[in-house]
Amino acid sequence: MNFSSSRIKYSLSLCSAIVMSIGTPEIATAATFSHGAIFSEVDSFSTTITTNGNPADIYFPVGSRTSNELFPTTVLLPGGLVDKSFYSSFATQVASYGFVVVVPNNRVSLPQFNFEGLFSQTSQINSIFEFIITESENYTSQLAGIVDTKKLGLLGHSQGGGVGLTAIEGSCIFPLCLDDFSRPEALMAGAFYGTNRFDPFLREFVPTANDGIPVALVQGSLDGVATPEEALATFELIQDSPKALITVAGANHFGITNVNNPPGARPDFSNPTLAQDEAIETIARWSALFLRANLLDDANAFEFVFDTGATLDPNVTVIAELKTVPEPSSLFGVLAIAMGGISWLWQRK
Repeated sequence: MNFSSSRIKYSLSLCSAIVMSIGTPEIATAATFSHGAIFSEVDSFSTTITTNGNPADIYFPVGSRTSNELFPTTVLLPGGLVDKSFYSSFATQVASYGFVVVVPNNRVSLPQFNFEGLFSQTSQINSIFEFIITESENYTSQLAGIVDTKKLGLLGHSQGGGVGLTAIEGSCIFPLCLDDFSRPEALMAGAFYGTNRFDPFLREFVPTANDGIPVALVQGSLDGVATPEEALATFELIQDSPKALITVAGANHFGITNVNNPPGARPDFSNPTLAQDEAIETIARWSALFLRANLLDDANAFEFVFDTGATLDPNVTVIAELKTVPEPSSLFGVLAIAMGGISWLWQRK
């Protein structure tokens, strides 16, 4: 093969690739993509996070030990005064989509606010991720050899979700952060339920400088603690896309927990109309698929979250923003350049 013919074939391949990129995308439908759990079995164990002393429950999918499949870690930051045990159903269902889910209890004393109790903080994230990496390398651990140590996602509820948003922008804001905090390089996305960034001291909503890290806010339509209006205001101030506001009809502030108004938590007096188990499944499914789309580049999950899912799920509405893509005229301009290159090469043959 001479040099000219090689260049012609390369240009034809380039042209073909451009045409494919501007063609009609294949849309995932219910017939081609199952948006249900990927793993039918999930195991769990309770432990102490040795790097910070947090008691924690860890959930992980049970797959074939010969598959060599690695699962990203997700840290679920509980709401204030909510014990980790009340997230067992949600965490199990998220894990069934192919994640190691860590749910810690973090007890603090904040005399400035006359507060003592369970309260999530940013410092937990690095400590927990460091612990999980160590466990993945410990042949006696149940997590040995199954963790993708390069990928980290965040989940959060209420105050824990506020911590997650703070962590995503790499901030250390008292009292959500008591020590210096450095955002882990592995952190790739976050999905948070019943969360907003209204600052009670400034009496305004705080922008989230998410530095391109994808964020989903999942919101109950009947949340009387963190209202849908507050979620929308927070969503609008998330600076970078992709981002999504996923509203679950009939769920209140505790649609994510095993029971409504778990003991010890500040109650939501707005009664849900969506059954608790259905609310948990819906919130878990959308959160997990958002994380799969952005941690695992799962095209079907991405299509579900940002396109087809709201049509398929009668309990959900979605507002989403994606990264800007080139205008069609720009793509056709590139195509014209490629065609011009082919003509030039033929003339030189």
